[in-house]
Amino acid sequence: MSAGAHSFWQAAWKRLKKNKGAISGLIVIGISILVAVFCYFIAPDSSPYANRIILEIDGEKPGFRQTLLKVRKDREVPSTGFFSRLMNGKEDPYYYVPITSYEEKGDSLIAQKFIDEGVSERQAYARTQLPAEPVVNKTYVLGTDSYGRDILSRLIVGTRISLSVGLITVIISISIGLLLGSLAGYYRGRTDEIIMWFINVIWSIPTLLLVFAITLALGKGFWQVFIAVGLTMWVNVARLVRGQVMAVRELEYIEATRALGFSDARAIARHIWPNIIGPVMVIAASNFASAIVIEAGLSFLGVGVQPPQPSWGLMIKENYNFIITNNPMIALAPGFAIMLLVLAFNLLGNGLRDALNVRGRVS
Repeated sequence: MSAGAHSFWQAAWKRLKKNKGAISGLIVIGISILVAVFCYFIAPDSSPYANRIILEIDGEKPGFRQTLLKVRKDREVPSTGFFSRLMNGKEDPYYYVPITSYEEKGDSLIAQKFIDEGVSERQAYARTQLPAEPVVNKTYVLGTDSYGRDILSRLIVGTRISLSVGLITVIISISIGLLLGSLAGYYRGRTDEIIMWFINVIWSIPTLLLVFAITLALGKGFWQVFIAVGLTMWVNVARLVRGQVMAVRELEYIEATRALGFSDARAIARHIWPNIIGPVMVIAASNFASAIVIEAGLSFLGVGVQPPQPSWGLMIKENYNFIITNNPMIALAPGFAIMLLVLAFNLLGNGLRDALNVRGRVS
């Protein structure tokens, strides 16, 4: 990196640090990344997808407390290593049975299993079925969903899905947009006309309609959402890059690369792209926020991430009927999470635009 480029990025970082909104967004994004990476170590429910179902305690309000009895599963649950737990969580070695009271009698434990408000059932368990400390008290900070799963845990694990969709989408959209936009802006003429015709065709199709078509072609699922959303968001990048490349290619140092006999690929990759990285970073932040919203919308409509994976949009779909009851937080919590993360990326994008002086740097 040249001294000029180094000083430019230093100055941009100083300007960015003065923008409180951008720094706030950056902090939220940084925390979200840490939560996404270590979600299974942070979440109270560390089972895969935070999918510990206890139907008897469904739809409970935030702060709900319940006494649970841990009962060993009939089969041996394999131990989980650090990296396996980091990626996929740890399977519960116990069943969790909600109880109202219990007493120990000899080699048995007699418990009143909670069925519903004011309804319980007497059950006996042999000590061999139970661990050394079989009774635990759990507090559900954000309550439970319609399947009795911990909302907070699913919200935490859902952070990984939202950030993953945003990251892969941005990589796909930037890669395609940067390539096609550079070709159109650098070669102009017939190449520009063909690429712009293709861009206008894609631009004319509503985003959700195009995503539906791609999803139906690829099938529903986790990775399909990445590809479907990414293939619909490159158009903005391509149009921006085309305009930036058209402006930069007329500058003297690009003319010098031609005079020195450098290849077009080298001129674009080594001399043009580094000088248009500012606008690309701004639109990448915007696309990241848009991808999170689109993924949530697709999951809400049932064509995105599939159960039991805890997508925020899917959580809203599963529990939106609680909004009109006395427990709206079940559906509102993932909505607030989406709003906060999208706001953070938009604040960061605005800060980057001002810090990099996008509007006045390349003209």
